[in-house]
Amino acid sequence: MSNKDGYLSPLSTRYASEEMQSVFSENFKFRTWRRLWIALAKAEKEMGLDITDEQIAEMEKYKDDINFSVAEAREKVVRHDVMSHVYAYGVQCPKAEPIIHLGATSCYVGDNTDVIIMKTAMEIVAKKLVKVIKNLTDFAVKYKETPTLAYTHLQPAQLTTVGKRATLWINELIADVENLEFQASRLKLLGSKGTTGTQASFLELFEGNSEKVKFVEDFIAKEMGFKSCVEVSGQTYSRKIDAYVLSVLSGIAQSAYKFSNDLRILQSFEEIEEPFEKNQIGSSAMPYKRNPMRSERISALSRYVIAQSVNPAYTAGTQWFERTLDDSANKRLSVSESFLAVDAILNVLINVTGGLVVYEKVIEKRVMNKLPFMATENIMMESVKRGGNRQELHEIIRVHSHESARKVKMEGGENDLIERLSNDERIPLNKEEIISSLNPKKYIGRSVEQVEEFIKGTVMPVLERYDLTNVSSEVKL
Repeated sequence: MSNKDGYLSPLSTRYASEEMQSVFSENFKFRTWRRLWIALAKAEKEMGLDITDEQIAEMEKYKDDINFSVAEAREKVVRHDVMSHVYAYGVQCPKAEPIIHLGATSCYVGDNTDVIIMKTAMEIVAKKLVKVIKNLTDFAVKYKETPTLAYTHLQPAQLTTVGKRATLWINELIADVENLEFQASRLKLLGSKGTTGTQASFLELFEGNSEKVKFVEDFIAKEMGFKSCVEVSGQTYSRKIDAYVLSVLSGIAQSAYKFSNDLRILQSFEEIEEPFEKNQIGSSAMPYKRNPMRSERISALSRYVIAQSVNPAYTAGTQWFERTLDDSANKRLSVSESFLAVDAILNVLINVTGGLVVYEKVIEKRVMNKLPFMATENIMMESVKRGGNRQELHEIIRVHSHESARKVKMEGGENDLIERLSNDERIPLNKEEIISSLNPKKYIGRSVEQVEEFIKGTVMPVLERYDLTNVSSEVKL
């Protein structure tokens, strides 16, 4: 069957980067298995088992040269992936064949590799996530003083600034980075626990010497770049680890989803747009359209990741005693596809946040159209200072505001609230005094200071932890 006749995952063909796909590739997986078998053999040799340097050298020679056809043919016979690859490795390493996988169970390579894969993938995700934060930080600094409408219930409420709004997106992404770093820091290898987690097979190998058994496990952890292995387990590491990791990915997707929805609305307002390439087509039917297709892709993939995070939670809860195998097929899909989808989300986010287009004149026009309503509280307070009755003034301004809004909405007229208020003798302010209150920057509160303080105190310490020099952000389509 050719590629055109069989199913191909769009995560591979359309979305995820080659970098992330390589982490979940067959080569990465089976090469890691062989590294684990070499680490096990070295540790057992150190503890006195009859394993020679020649055997280990033979294993090293073929550690990256996976003879897939031999393994695949063998698996059709024995129906066991690990033993098929033990066999294939042994074909290449006849001298080492007797000691490959000595004392281990399938989860020695399977589970330890899964942890290594997740840790490697999390490192890629972290760098890309921080790159998004860097892009949005630059954006926040640039537009920290640009007033814009702020919304509650998607209704204009008060003013904020374009940069201050960006800090809301950054704040959630910072929380995701911190959560990701925490979960990555607590990842441990399964180690060499044996069939039910008691290390009985290794205790037998070392004639009851527990210290040698513990040495082997510590040696393996260090060889594979980990500080330690889990203290206790059944045959597998706790499947709650997968649930924790995918919960982090779900959090990233939630933040991306929020950003993409905000941007889609802003693009509808014609205030801020995602990058639109010179030859890009927005609609097959309407040539003038500039659809926010990349933000829509972020939204779509984010929903997928959020939904996938439920899978490992169910899997963790249905593990029977020391092990059951109903986790395997689910893990193969949910863990890998969640990482691939998050990678795709971040690739697009890097692209979008690095090229946001801001239409300041449109933003200003929309601000000034609503500002008279938002200025009414200041007008009321100043009128009270000049001897007015707060309750009476509130009612006067309320009536004028609603009448002006009716004219705008029902008649398509201009906002004439300022004229109404300046012509009402009950308002102790003249037109010039009222107009002077219509400076948008009077209504942005501490937005500028908040941006500066947040970036200095919260964002910069995160950015300084990462080297973003070679962060790839491949967007295929």
